[in-house]
Amino acid sequence: MLATAIHILTGLIALACGAIALSSAKGGKIHRKSGTIFVYSMMIMALTGAIMAALKPDRGSVIAGALTLYLVSTSFMTVRTTVNDARWLLVSLMSAGFAIGAAGVYLGLQALQQPNGLLDGNPAGVFVAFGLVALIASLLDGRLLLSGGILGAHRIARHLWRMGFALFLATASFFLGQARLFPEPLRIPALLSLPVLLVLVLTLYWLIQVLRRKREA
Repeated sequence: MLATAIHILTGLIALACGAIALSSAKGGKIHRKSGTIFVYSMMIMALTGAIMAALKPDRGSVIAGALTLYLVSTSFMTVRTTVNDARWLLVSLMSAGFAIGAAGVYLGLQALQQPNGLLDGNPAGVFVAFGLVALIASLLDGRLLLSGGILGAHRIARHLWRMGFALFLATASFFLGQARLFPEPLRIPALLSLPVLLVLVLTLYWLIQVLRRKREA
């Protein structure tokens, strides 16, 4: 019960602070403060969620929680430290990302072998999608480590897309995965999908703005 309460509370805090951070001006005081609270609440939410899912078991939620924790951690480090100062931690996180990716693809293949195409209630595509995101992010980590660092717009873009995707996972899990918690009149798929789509739209918007400013500089 305590783990569930912590998971729900930190999840609600993460959604609220994530929405503020994503919609506010990047680099401003509001963005920094809400973003920091978002990071720590997301880490606790993802960790408790993954542990509870492992006990069910619900391997899809385990992968989602691990992926969220990995993305938030690497995104936060992008704006808080350098490669030289945290190389071994970055190597460890990259290795964890590859492990998450491999596990996602493997579980997706396992789901395909089931009579109904589901594994713990999750379709193969969910596992594979999570796995591919983790693998792509890990490859980018490898590129970062080899280059020795990242600056300017590309640094902000790395931070932004990882935070944005983590927020997308949390928003989808809450509004779509927990639709039964909403009053019946609100359980309309199109309505509950709006916050999830809004996260994607805002993430893409800010990515375009950041990269466009680089070209104009």
